Amino acid sequence: MRVRASFVPDPVSAARLHGPLAVALALCLAPIACTRVEDSPRPATPGFVQAADTPRPVQGSPAGRPGDWLLAFVDVETTGLVPGWHEMIDIGMVVTDLEGVPLDSLFLRIQPEHPERLSEGARAVNAFDAAAWRRHGALAPAAAADSIVRFRQRVAGTRDVLMVAYNCQFDTAFLDHLFRGSDRTWRELFHYYVLDLPSMAWALGHRELGGSALNARLGVADETHVPEEHTGVTGAAFNVHFYRALLARGARRAAR
Repeated sequence: MRVRASFVPDPVSAARLHGPLAVALALCLAPIACTRVEDSPRPATPGFVQAADTPRPVQGSPAGRPGDWLLAFVDVETTGLVPGWHEMIDIGMVVTDLEGVPLDSLFLRIQPEHPERLSEGARAVNAFDAAAWRRHGALAPAAAADSIVRFRQRVAGTRDVLMVAYNCQFDTAFLDHLFRGSDRTWRELFHYYVLDLPSMAWALGHRELGGSALNARLGVADETHVPEEHTGVTGAAFNVHFYRALLARGARRAAR
């Protein structure tokens, strides 16, 4: 409890200093000159913050226990570039072993809560249309989060999973906001560290930051550029091919 004290002169002093008007004012304010103010309650910690503070247990390092780890190559399509304002409209995920050998995959369409925020740039990339998404059976955001968790549990079980993405801050941020909407955290799915494919390419000396030129150097076919065919799962599959090409390039360099 806090006590807030404010100075109000007593009536006699007020009369000496300021006259009858000050006396009247002092008499009116005297009962509240010292006011008890209860501490306002501390705001509740959001559920997604509490969930992030209790992440999945880790089985050990991938270096020491590779069989206990999997990779999840993730790609999302969105209504724009700003997480929290724009939303996910689909997600693709390909789960592999540490060498990039596919084990299972997932593709979900998601019906955004604010389709009117679709940017023209996003429309040109993924051809999002709210009516078409409804016809395709797109899930509500909370249902999509549930489906992603169930898929991860079915495929990975107790094994740890590292998320892998192309420009991972983009995909991770949108995944984070999807789960926050249900008061959950993406840490239910993946380890805290996220692997970024362009960063891996950079470490091998490739400075293109993506695009057809880098794909050609690695011998990887471009992902489709047809908007109606460009989805999270085509992106996730491309990411797997890109990763395996990087592994092969790294192995050749190490053998020299």
